[in-house]
Amino acid sequence: MLEGWVLWLMLFWIVMMIVFLSIGGFFMFRKFLKRLPKEDGWSELDWQNYYIQQTRHLWNEADKKLLNELVMPVPELFRDTAKAKIAGKIGELALKEDSNSINEDLIIRGYIIATPKKDHRFLIKHLKEKDIDYTPYQTLFK
Repeated sequence: MLEGWVLWLMLFWIVMMIVFLSIGGFFMFRKFLKRLPKEDGWSELDWQNYYIQQTRHLWNEADKKLLNELVMPVPELFRDTAKAKIAGKIGELALKEDSNSINEDLIIRGYIIATPKKDHRFLIKHLKEKDIDYTPYQTLFK
């Protein structure tokens, strides 16, 4: 029969494993849902990759540098995913507007649109730190 601290250690370990498996399962399920094809046969990630590939030639080094600076506040573990999502949205905007190049306006609009609403407060703070005027984009924050 287990008694004392060994029992409590085992209970703690069991609870922690259930919590960690639940958190991991949640994120894996979200990734799975993004991979599911929509009505058009393409998933969200397929469209994102399509937009990135179609507009890859429109990016110059200064634009890539600005995008990298904008995603710096994102934790390193999620930075590549965030950058791909934002780049996909920028590409989508560029294709819809038939743009000849990626410019700061497209980058900021794509950045705002691709960022979840709950993170807009931090987004505004980061744009202020970078001395980027976000007042023309106020309608995108709503």
